[in-house]
Amino acid sequence: MIEQVLNRRNVTQALRHVVSNKGSAGMDGMPVKDLYAYLTENRNRIESELRQGIYLPQPIRGVAIPKSNGKTRLLGIPTVVDRMLQQAVTQAIAIKFEMDFEDYSYGFRPNRNAQQAVLKAQQYINSGLTHIVDIDLKTFFDEVDHCILLQILYRKVKCPLTLRLIRKWLRVPILINGKLVKRRKGVPQGSPLSPLLSNIMLNELDKEMERQGLKYVRYADDFSIYCKSNWQARKTGNQIFLYLKNKLKLPINREKSGIRKPVNFTILGFGFVPTYVKGEKGKYQLVVSEKGWKTLKQKIKTITRKTTPASFDERIQKLKEVQRGWLGYFRTASIQGKLRDLDSWVRNRLRYCIWHDWKKPERKRKNLIRLGVDHNHAYAWSRTRKGGWAVAQSPILITTITLKRLEKRGYEAMLTLYSNIAPHLNEPLYTRTVRTVV
Repeated sequence: MIEQVLNRRNVTQALRHVVSNKGSAGMDGMPVKDLYAYLTENRNRIESELRQGIYLPQPIRGVAIPKSNGKTRLLGIPTVVDRMLQQAVTQAIAIKFEMDFEDYSYGFRPNRNAQQAVLKAQQYINSGLTHIVDIDLKTFFDEVDHCILLQILYRKVKCPLTLRLIRKWLRVPILINGKLVKRRKGVPQGSPLSPLLSNIMLNELDKEMERQGLKYVRYADDFSIYCKSNWQARKTGNQIFLYLKNKLKLPINREKSGIRKPVNFTILGFGFVPTYVKGEKGKYQLVVSEKGWKTLKQKIKTITRKTTPASFDERIQKLKEVQRGWLGYFRTASIQGKLRDLDSWVRNRLRYCIWHDWKKPERKRKNLIRLGVDHNHAYAWSRTRKGGWAVAQSPILITTITLKRLEKRGYEAMLTLYSNIAPHLNEPLYTRTVRTVV
């Protein structure tokens, strides 16, 4: 196995993967761009240490990143050399486990994505499985038991050197607030090996759910089970809770777990609302959750904030990147109505930025005249005591800085982008409006 890891083609592929991902430097401060030169000089030494089993990984640099709920998540950033070696190990052992993974596991796997998981959940719900066991694993990546994980790995990875190397990566200390902290459980979020290890661990859960004949969807550590009745859901939830507690030693966040109905359930940023079509009953369509809309609006606010030091063209370019990425993810949801309102809000934000950039009254007057406003109205509006946001929504700017003019500068409405990305989607005519604002 170690020879497969150190195969020239495998290492080269891992090297290219790490370099393309870029990322921050680890404890040694070595940037990704210096990795080629470092390996040219030290490749033979590293390979020799790996074959002898004496290679020692360097400590991980801990970085706290903010979460949407105001809390922080601790990321562990290995050195670029360790990231490259972990990627090489991942590529070598992933083949052994991929065929053993279940069909309804969608996270961190080739040719699988979050949209497939969401569509499968929608299929279950529309087939009548409307009692959903929603289970949230409490800090999963920090709670993985090393002994259980290594025992599972040993079933397919018989190479002692490879297993020893993985164990070293699992146990390597992490630097938090200037102090090295020992690690006796968990896998560091941020390392190339962690997604595969999490799937290997939770594949045991998948097999248990398959053994019980359950209908489920799992994306990494997010999973949900779909049942016909509340009684079945309660029974299933208790069984899975005991299995996680006793067999895998993984705690459950009881506050975020429970039995949901479709209208109160979200999965990977998507929600569900009933559709009302003649001849159909109990069908649900996909919408974007409240959190998904909030995240998008916050990003747009940052880009279109009047005090953000950026030109109009730079704002438009950043706006396109955010809009295309967000719509690419939520392309399967029915969101036409909300996108129409959002586009109007974004255009007003852009008009506000333009009005603010004009600054002085005389410049505002001249620009309004250039846009076709008569001299008297241009003078009056250039001296207005109204705030910039009020002016942006006023007829004077809406009729001059029109959609057509904005499009000439590169602006693209999200509704237009959405119709190009997902032309096959048509929002049902009779959708409960109170729920489409999820």
